[in-house]
Amino acid sequence: MKSLLSRIFIATLMLSAALRLHAASMDNIGTFDFPTSGSPEAQQEFLLGVGYLHSFGWTQAREAFQRAREIEPDFAMAYWGEALTYNHPFLAEWDAETPARVLNRLGETSEERLAKAPTEREKGFLRAAEAYAFTEGPVGNKRTAWMNAMAELYEQFPDDREVQAFYAVALLSGATAAGEHRERINMQAGALATELFRQNENHPGAAHYTIHAFDDPIHAPLALEAAYVYADIAPAVSHALHMPTHIFIQHGMWPEVSEWNERSFNAGADLWKPGDRPNDMNHSSDWGQYGDLQMMDLDRARDWVNRAIEVREDNPGDARSVATVKTLRARLIIETERWELFELNDALHNDQLLALGLSAANLGQPELAQQVVDRMEQRLEESPGNVALRVAHAEVAALSRIRAAGRADERRAQTLRNEALDMLEDAIALTNEQDLPRGAPNPLKPVHELAGEVMLSIGEPEAAMELFEESLLRTPNRPWSQMGMARVHREMGNDEQAADYYQAVLDNWTKGDISAKSEARDFVRNHGSAIANR
Repeated sequence: MKSLLSRIFIATLMLSAALRLHAASMDNIGTFDFPTSGSPEAQQEFLLGVGYLHSFGWTQAREAFQRAREIEPDFAMAYWGEALTYNHPFLAEWDAETPARVLNRLGETSEERLAKAPTEREKGFLRAAEAYAFTEGPVGNKRTAWMNAMAELYEQFPDDREVQAFYAVALLSGATAAGEHRERINMQAGALATELFRQNENHPGAAHYTIHAFDDPIHAPLALEAAYVYADIAPAVSHALHMPTHIFIQHGMWPEVSEWNERSFNAGADLWKPGDRPNDMNHSSDWGQYGDLQMMDLDRARDWVNRAIEVREDNPGDARSVATVKTLRARLIIETERWELFELNDALHNDQLLALGLSAANLGQPELAQQVVDRMEQRLEESPGNVALRVAHAEVAALSRIRAAGRADERRAQTLRNEALDMLEDAIALTNEQDLPRGAPNPLKPVHELAGEVMLSIGEPEAAMELFEESLLRTPNRPWSQMGMARVHREMGNDEQAADYYQAVLDNWTKGDISAKSEARDFVRNHGSAIANR
């Protein structure tokens, strides 16, 4: 009897500890209400899975849904949830087979599966998962089918907040395949998400999907409140810690971009285990380094490279990890303007080619710059639709011509300048046809900014000003574009405006020194009275 009582006591303690663990986990994913027909035990795991799912914590969500169906093997909504955890709704990566296999475990036919969903609402969710998993054809077809199925469910249950939340994310997913209608669908999703956010600010999907819907320089102010709130809703999910920086970066809030990507990286590293994709760590490394370089924090920028190398070494063969290291190294060269020459055959990534090409042009190595241009053209023959590479090719080719013009006779120089300006004009037109920037610049050197620098170098400050202004609209508070505006105003004799922009540069570059920072500091020191006496 004593032994039995002891076992009961220990089991009670373990159950209590498990419940406390679940309560703590729920505190880390936000609050929402998603009733189902599942048993209380399975429902607890299901809610945990939904919370992680709203924040794109795929592995965490999947494990919770799997625990739910282990508790209740015919719990249809657990299969629904798990089926949604194998694919990012916006990115190109797509596992077309596993979601179908998951649903087939519930039943081999739609009739068998739907028979295990007791309510019409649950049947609707399950039909949407079937559309997501079984629609034939490319990914766009699957996303559109999921969106349409959720539209039907929302029409049937317009007051159900979880239907509304998942309809919003299905809209965002479907928008990726909607062509010219993409913006309209994004705004529809944003309207649903913000309405849900007003009803419940702690709802993870409401804040998250609001950010995704308004993730561009024009609409970002609509999502700033959601970004601040979401940063604290789901601290257990790496993606949730990263997402607010989609809006912070659109406001040029560099300390916040750095801080929250640091937290995101650490959360991803804590959860990672061999065999997992390290995408969260790679993504936060990329954005975190960009934020730190806008403050010219060189130590942290280099540290991001070192951490990316560790991720690559822990994930041999992972293409994204390899690419992240190369991107971070290239960005360090470009953002600091500490030009660096290396072997062309070592430039295996497009970002490395850009860094090498700009370095060669600026260091007076026209032959190497041309070799980079030729290599880019070879790659464009293989991938003619790569817009970022087409723009980067124009940047290197144009800058190398501008630099060569400075060493040529006047007739040849004019020809080279005209060729360069035509290339940049085409690259700007191509860029303007694309979506507005949604994060760190791609290519790493914004073309409006580089074109402004070129125009200033050939004595066209008015044209340069327009380009720098456009660059700052596309990438707010970016210091190198502010530096360009400062130099334009200095060239035009507008000392007060120049001092303002130089001060803006200094307000951003608080962490480290490069030669351009000395330029800004000296000008503000010499013209500080112009600001003080206005």
